[in-house]
Amino acid sequence: MSVVIALDLGTTGNRAIAFDKTGKPLASAYYEFKQHFPKPAWVEHDPKEIFKTTMNALNDIIDQIGVDCVSAIGITNQRETAVLWDKHTGEPVYNAIVWQCRRTTDRCNQLSDSKDMIKEKTGLFLDPYFSATKIEWIINNVEGVKSEIEKGNILFGTIDTWILWKLTDGKKHCTDPSNASRTMLYNIHNQDYDDDLLKLFSIPKNILPVIKDSIDDFGTLQSSYFGKEIPINAMIGDQQSALFCQCGQDKGALKNTYGTGLFLMSYTGDIIAKTNRLIQTVAWKINGKISYALEGSVFVGGSAIQWLRDELGIINEAKETESLALSLESNDDVYLVPAFAGLGAPYWDPTARGVLIGITRGTTKAHIVRATLESLAYQTQEIIKDIQVNNPDLNFKSLRVDGGASLNNFLMQFQADISSISVERPIIVETTAYGAAGLAGIKAGLWTEDEFRKTVVINKNFLPSMDENTRDLVISKWKKAVNRSLNWV
Repeated sequence: MSVVIALDLGTTGNRAIAFDKTGKPLASAYYEFKQHFPKPAWVEHDPKEIFKTTMNALNDIIDQIGVDCVSAIGITNQRETAVLWDKHTGEPVYNAIVWQCRRTTDRCNQLSDSKDMIKEKTGLFLDPYFSATKIEWIINNVEGVKSEIEKGNILFGTIDTWILWKLTDGKKHCTDPSNASRTMLYNIHNQDYDDDLLKLFSIPKNILPVIKDSIDDFGTLQSSYFGKEIPINAMIGDQQSALFCQCGQDKGALKNTYGTGLFLMSYTGDIIAKTNRLIQTVAWKINGKISYALEGSVFVGGSAIQWLRDELGIINEAKETESLALSLESNDDVYLVPAFAGLGAPYWDPTARGVLIGITRGTTKAHIVRATLESLAYQTQEIIKDIQVNNPDLNFKSLRVDGGASLNNFLMQFQADISSISVERPIIVETTAYGAAGLAGIKAGLWTEDEFRKTVVINKNFLPSMDENTRDLVISKWKKAVNRSLNWV
């Protein structure tokens, strides 16, 4: 039996899943890690804890299935999060600065004259979301880092690169184009780091990882861990991984991942599609051929449900939200705009902050829960609408969904209603992991891409049932609520 292990390195925890040749998950393990909030809107992770939880999950998988049947490993990861470390000791110079962190908002404002150049070269907006200003902040604010860089002792990586470097005992310092394209240092046209951008952010090229294809030889998990070297065959950003799994190379196909954030993507092939309010990004690079996608990135999705649980304490488990939302006939005009880390697509306002509006004396926790779930659908709908308006040649027939919150039937039905499009949920909702497994399995010879695609099966289809007048009314109220959240800080 041949098995592929996917390492899914997320924002709130790390997961390992073993898949057999039919796509069946044979074993799964997940470990959360601590979120650090040293100042308002600052978010950090401990890189060593990220590696520890990765190894804990991997250990659990190997204990369950054994090492001899493992053919390959594929890595997928939270993107944009920045880690710098000493290449001799392996010690991080500072905590990982997470993609959600807004500490470099002022710096982005200072660079506003360069925003058009950045968008043209990278497909990205000048925003604290991306890696470049995070790297710059660490270099300028952590004592001794500049001098150690001058000595050639420091390396940078997003989480894929950091974990790869650790798994290979420092032998491989690599990334792939899907992750490199999120650093705000990578030119999506010539497919390499851009000298103008490196100069703008004063980031030396020698700290950056080598860029390889998304399917490639990324070295091996060293035998010192499990007594056998295991090839690492694929690396890809988590949302691109889900896109590969859900849509493959179907031009115009739409997927949305309901994870910590919300990430809606549409595959555009070798075309860099036109857009003013969305991200143009690399989807993947396979056999030397680059593919692109449009992406709408929403910073707060499933993490708003986590907020209900951990900060407000009005639910004990995420699955409670479905029954609470269904206990109401409507939202009674209660809306939540979860701009806890500013607003991403399509607004790109790092100064926005969360708004809960429409509260009356009769408002209950069920209203707040329902408003939170509905906010995920509204944010998704705004991105779908933007893609439709700017790319009328992309004819969307359905929205393919994945991620933990996609298991919520209330949310999926509301998404279908508010977007007036069928919503398709696969049997395997951990598609970020399965996409990386698919890529790794292709190189390992477990399946061809066509064979892999046949293992992705739709489990449930949600059809729209809301009338147009009701849809227009609730969307207009959502937009009023969003306007009240903008330009707060």
